[in-house]
Amino acid sequence: MPSPGSFLKSLLSVRRVVVGGFFGLLLLTGLLLHRDYGVSVDEPRHKLNGMVNIKYVGEMLAPELVRRQAGTELIPALKGYSENDHGVAFEVPMALLNFAFTRNNTQAAYWLRHLCIFLVFVAGVYALYGLATLRFQSWRWGLLTALLLVLSPRFFAEAFYNAQDIVFMALFTLSIYSLDCFLRRPTYLRALLHALATALAIDVRILGVMSVAFTLGMVGLELLLKPQAERASKLQLVRNTALYLLASAAFAVIGWPALWEAPLTNFVAIFRSMSHFGWHSKVFYFGQYLPGREIPWHYIPVWISITTPLPYLVAAPLGMGAELRHFVRGGLAGLGTLEVRLGLLGLVWLLGPMLLVIVLHSVVYNGWRHLYFVYPALLLLTVQGVRTLFHWSNRATTWRGLAYVLLGVGGLEVAHTVVRMVRLHPHQQMYFSFLPAQTVVGQFDRDYWGLSYRQGLEWILAHDPSPQIAYSGDPWMLYCGTLLLPEDQKKRLKYIWNANRREVRYFLTTYHQHNYPHSYPDSVGLGREVHTILAEDLPILSVYQQK
Repeated sequence: MPSPGSFLKSLLSVRRVVVGGFFGLLLLTGLLLHRDYGVSVDEPRHKLNGMVNIKYVGEMLAPELVRRQAGTELIPALKGYSENDHGVAFEVPMALLNFAFTRNNTQAAYWLRHLCIFLVFVAGVYALYGLATLRFQSWRWGLLTALLLVLSPRFFAEAFYNAQDIVFMALFTLSIYSLDCFLRRPTYLRALLHALATALAIDVRILGVMSVAFTLGMVGLELLLKPQAERASKLQLVRNTALYLLASAAFAVIGWPALWEAPLTNFVAIFRSMSHFGWHSKVFYFGQYLPGREIPWHYIPVWISITTPLPYLVAAPLGMGAELRHFVRGGLAGLGTLEVRLGLLGLVWLLGPMLLVIVLHSVVYNGWRHLYFVYPALLLLTVQGVRTLFHWSNRATTWRGLAYVLLGVGGLEVAHTVVRMVRLHPHQQMYFSFLPAQTVVGQFDRDYWGLSYRQGLEWILAHDPSPQIAYSGDPWMLYCGTLLLPEDQKKRLKYIWNANRREVRYFLTTYHQHNYPHSYPDSVGLGREVHTILAEDLPILSVYQQK
């Protein structure tokens, strides 16, 4: 009979192999797929933001070196720059990597960028694994939670090109994981690590200050509910929380050059700017084009519902019920248990930001990408719901049969989601969980990132041997579509602003009508449709050829 020590060693070995294999496979997937995705309309702007900040730092530390670099005069100054209210914790390291490894190779620069975004996403997946492992006291449940994040089609695709929302989601999740670790053992080192995670989140999006609010709230409950006998541990918690606050502020300022000149004043100005952000574009919602500030209260819940796999949405309310039941059964005394408090934190993490957006009528871009950082909280509730079903299935009650059915159907639907992700590649960002394509066409935004323009231009270049090809369509999206093309192929393309000019041979559209006055071919009389890119049955880009 094996000894307890050998059994534990065997168990740890299984965990190491399974978890290591999962994350190794995830990294390999990123290496194999990162070149498949196009450049989103936001990426050139964010890339330039990193260069602006590097120039600012360089002029402070080594002005002569900056002046010797070709092209630096084309980079705007940081002071007064329109994007200096956007954090650069990702963009500055990215700019340095581009300077070191890609220089003037645009294609290589964006491939490297996409790979690095994915690596940050993997770090976020690991943070969610760690958080769920602590939360459920099981590495298996932790791994399931991480797997569900990877098997979320839109998040998987955007993990290659969305350097704002996906990176912020990953770092915010890391800050919540470090908070959990800090609450369990509030040492100096854990306070500093939590401060670093918080600062990184803030330095991507200023909404990262929510992590500070969560920390103060959880620490306050900890101090209030700890028994008087633990006075020494209370003092340790207070001291290390003060260290956390000071270190968070210091790290945040260090990582955001726009704050250096006047940290507090500039931070307040940036916060006000983001609180009253003016976005002049529109969203397509239930067949209407609406300004970002005029969306109805149900916009976010609807978008979450139609883009999240159904099993996750079904299990999450069960998990929410389980968390609330733990609190109701224990009452205020139940809050004395850290696990109950962490369960309530998950609810606040999920619902709080959504309610703020609804109540404050905040500007929301296409879809619900500004709130992606709440998605890990939804998945924690989803897994809590699955655990509840497993609990029911192991008990001889009337719910046992229903639990088996829900678990079986849910598992099959998750497998179907994997199949759909493969079929959608590289356009998993066009995943709609249950809506048929015909409904989406007339009701909701499609490829608002403009990623499919790359494939549309590649098709034209492959099927038209002409040395010069004139084309038209949305100018900015088409520019982004050219950024990953080889230089020799790019030179064959000639963009014409006015689609009505006779020399225009091709017209491309993703049906994003409000961004460009001639988004539909009927408005410019451009002949027949010669190519369509479908995401399953959903048309996301069409190429029209002049008669």
